[in-house]
Amino acid sequence: MTATVLRANSRNFGIIAHIDAGKTTLSERILLKTGEIHRTGEVHEGTATMDSMDLEKERGITIGAAATRAAWNGHAFTLIDTPGHIDFAIEVERSLRVLDGAVMVLSGVAGIQPQTETVWRQANKHGVPAIVFVNKMDRIGAEFERVVEQIGTRLHTLPVPLTIPVGAGDALEGTLDVLHGRLLSWDAEGAMTTQSVPAHLAATVAAAYAHAAAVAADANDELTLRYLTDDTLSVDDIRIGLRAMTLARRAVPVLAGSAYRNAGIEPLLDAIVDWLPSPDERAAPAATLNEAAVTVATGDNDPLAALVFKVVHDDHGSLSYVRIYGGTLREGDSLFNTSLQAPVRVGRLYVVHADRKSAIKEAHAGSIVAIAGLKDALTGHTLSTRAVPYALETISAGEPVVALAIEAGNGGDRSKMLAALDRFRREDPSLRLESDAASGETVLWGMGELHLDVVLERVRRETGVEVTMGAPQVAYRETIAGPAVTVEGNVSKQNGGNGQYARVVLRVEPFEGTFAFENAIKGGVVPVAFIPSVEKGVRQAMAQGPLGYPVTGVKVTLTDGDFHAVDSSDMAFMVAAKDGALAGLRLARPQLLEPVMQVSVDAPSVNAGDVIGDLQRRGGRVLGIEERNGGVEVVADVPLANLFGHTTSLRSLSQGRAFASAVYARHAPKAAAA
Repeated sequence: MTATVLRANSRNFGIIAHIDAGKTTLSERILLKTGEIHRTGEVHEGTATMDSMDLEKERGITIGAAATRAAWNGHAFTLIDTPGHIDFAIEVERSLRVLDGAVMVLSGVAGIQPQTETVWRQANKHGVPAIVFVNKMDRIGAEFERVVEQIGTRLHTLPVPLTIPVGAGDALEGTLDVLHGRLLSWDAEGAMTTQSVPAHLAATVAAAYAHAAAVAADANDELTLRYLTDDTLSVDDIRIGLRAMTLARRAVPVLAGSAYRNAGIEPLLDAIVDWLPSPDERAAPAATLNEAAVTVATGDNDPLAALVFKVVHDDHGSLSYVRIYGGTLREGDSLFNTSLQAPVRVGRLYVVHADRKSAIKEAHAGSIVAIAGLKDALTGHTLSTRAVPYALETISAGEPVVALAIEAGNGGDRSKMLAALDRFRREDPSLRLESDAASGETVLWGMGELHLDVVLERVRRETGVEVTMGAPQVAYRETIAGPAVTVEGNVSKQNGGNGQYARVVLRVEPFEGTFAFENAIKGGVVPVAFIPSVEKGVRQAMAQGPLGYPVTGVKVTLTDGDFHAVDSSDMAFMVAAKDGALAGLRLARPQLLEPVMQVSVDAPSVNAGDVIGDLQRRGGRVLGIEERNGGVEVVADVPLANLFGHTTSLRSLSQGRAFASAVYARHAPKAAAA
């Protein structure tokens, strides 16, 4: 079989969802049904194949994205199981950056949750087509129709149910296969049986088939005409049309089942083949080549273009996960790291199965593989050839929002602690390690309490160094609340010989984006050669504004200035611009911004009042309350600084029956202290 045919029968996809929707359990069942494992592990028992890290087993959550291989009906799958907790969003981001499709897992009980919307936006950002699996239909309170409605109203896409559950909770009997007109059921061992659709459910199947046909008809004019002529479409036509609609992200096929009970897995595997794209069906990635914008050639015999999307370290060294977009990667190849402008050599090449790996000699375009010992490679680096040095779009991590001052405790080895943290920082771009110039403290920044807790626990386990920490801090920013102001920045010094002279006139004003600098100089009053130094000085002012924090939402325009033919220099213009920009920020009413989280709390109805009261005491603004089968979901915006200790408080208020999740929403003006 040729490499092209292999790519056509390949599916690189991720499992994405809100925490506790059942992603890892579903991944486990996929591996079982495809014959990759012969006995399933369970998340709650700490035996799941895809949760191989000790901390994942102990905590019952996915921390790092895990890749594996499987095969189904002649198709090769590369599956990445991603975390659901917002603190580990970088794992979802870098996975979706390199994947061709996604399976969004929703809880049939909880439905769309805050992190669901976050990962859906990440999939949209990267143009990744998706299908939806409504899980946990065996749970009390599961409502398939409500979840399907939420897909349309909250994810803003067109849901197309292709399997429909019969019953729910303990009464779950199976699912209706809409396109094939049959009832599927599973026994206690997960064996599937089929039978004809019972008469009382025929109308349900007919209505769902009609909906699928109507959606598929929108794919192209030929199908539209056929649909208008016949008032329906054949199964083959629906396949063609719905596949096109799915790949264009205009619709999303929806399936139902219970991963825990092994129900609905086979139809989902068929759906991955039917509706998700092969590497050949994804647009060739954009890149730069010698500073020119190009499109990567994606054939096996084309120049290599590969992206490093994840780096991990273990006792055996580093392992770099790469997605090959074009060319063929071979063991022993001499390559070029375009991001570092440095040569690198490929050591061992592997395909990865969770915590196991199998050596291979070569990998082709469209593959996801791992390279051992790739020197200095980081997430987002491009591997290419020196002759054709492609530079692919890198991977961006969100700005960290929580910090801890840390130190090696009990006479611990500080150098060991710092070495471990530096290694984790290289693995995780959303971590930041700093030294506070004023206090001399080491400060670790991350995406949340859990994120930092996991990192520090890894330090303790892997180095034996106990880490002491200070109180959590949050990532404040500042902006301006006033109208535009015009200010001058001046440097004029004479120390004998050549002096230092620069004058700039800046307009500082509010801006909808993060930051913008504009050069509006006319007549050469500031020479073009000094403009980059002016911008550099302005950016230095934005890095730490008058309130002491990074500045956002500001535009600075250079409108006028002056120079001296002898005394002006890059340094003079940089200092003048920094001083002028800071003066402008002070005049434009600087305002402190704090990170605000959207918090979702699921709690028993009897505890609703206590939960809402606790959120309001933390400065929260309740956005919505939804009743759900003896429970409530409370959604509120809460300042991050007030959320520390919320989990412990919530556990106490509800006798351990409530749980919460928080997603970064925005930075907002900090409320004045009462």
